[in-house]
Amino acid sequence: MGAHRDDAQGPDEAAAAEARAALVREIAASGALDDPAWLAAFEEVPRHIFVPYYFVSRPGGYDRLWSGDPDPVRRRRWLRGAYADGPLATRVRDGELISSSSQPSLMARMLVELDVRDGDRVLEIGAGSGYNAALLSHRLGEERVTTIDLDPEITESARVHLAAAGYRPAVVTGDGARGCPERAPFDRIIATCTLPSVPRGWLAQCTPGARILAPLATGLIALRVGDSVDRDCAEGRFLHTAAYFVPLRGVPGGGPLTRRPVGGLPRRAAENDLFRFLLALTEGSLDPHEALSLWERERRPRRERYGVTVAGDRQWAWLDDPSGPYVWPLSPGGP
Repeated sequence: MGAHRDDAQGPDEAAAAEARAALVREIAASGALDDPAWLAAFEEVPRHIFVPYYFVSRPGGYDRLWSGDPDPVRRRRWLRGAYADGPLATRVRDGELISSSSQPSLMARMLVELDVRDGDRVLEIGAGSGYNAALLSHRLGEERVTTIDLDPEITESARVHLAAAGYRPAVVTGDGARGCPERAPFDRIIATCTLPSVPRGWLAQCTPGARILAPLATGLIALRVGDSVDRDCAEGRFLHTAAYFVPLRGVPGGGPLTRRPVGGLPRRAAENDLFRFLLALTEGSLDPHEALSLWERERRPRRERYGVTVAGDRQWAWLDDPSGPYVWPLSPGGP
């Protein structure tokens, strides 16, 4: 696997290998990497190749760190950041974050929860830096991996990074809300961008019993697609973990991230992550004060008590029971 260099300086490969090993130990210690196959992928896929530059926030804007900086101190800072267990802003346009490389431990949790089996075909929505597609390619084989993004600059960059790391999965420029019918069917779909709801076209591109894992309302929903008779249906619960991603573009509600106003609510609720999750999940259905009343009545439910059901053109979120008293419609998910 060749080293990627942006100029004559480039990264210190020995230091990169040491930093990668330390990151893998940290993720494994957190319990996020309990699958040997995924552990091997994180050990062998070099993250720094996929983030030759990234942006760190500072007052009034962003500071760019890159692998070819002539200042060795800044190059070391770049390398430390590339292997820190945190998200990295990889593309900023007009002051708005449009693409990032996700926190590695969260990526590990999502890949384990995707529950892939040998021979599975996977569609990734949101190409990002290409790092996630490389991990999938290591685990399943590049011919079984497709990653798609709406932005041609992002897909071209991901393709270059993947090739530099020795992987050539299908990298498609297109609307992820429509899936990728020319590469279907898929046994797994994983989104690395936040959805307002589940795009309708995805289910038709899935095999019976396929699994869909996607960020929605600051959580991660894990859906199981129906059998051959109920292919237009899917249902599942949220995982316990929080998840904050760049929104999926190309669908209604897929614009910049916003926080729903919570004026007049007590601080204990307004600043509580689980209450903010409920607010996001019930957007357009519950007034914030109604949401607070439900949240307190149900003893501040955790994410895993909530779920989503998709049935044809209808989809709804629910608490505890898809047919129970607490259900909220989600907007139809794109084309």
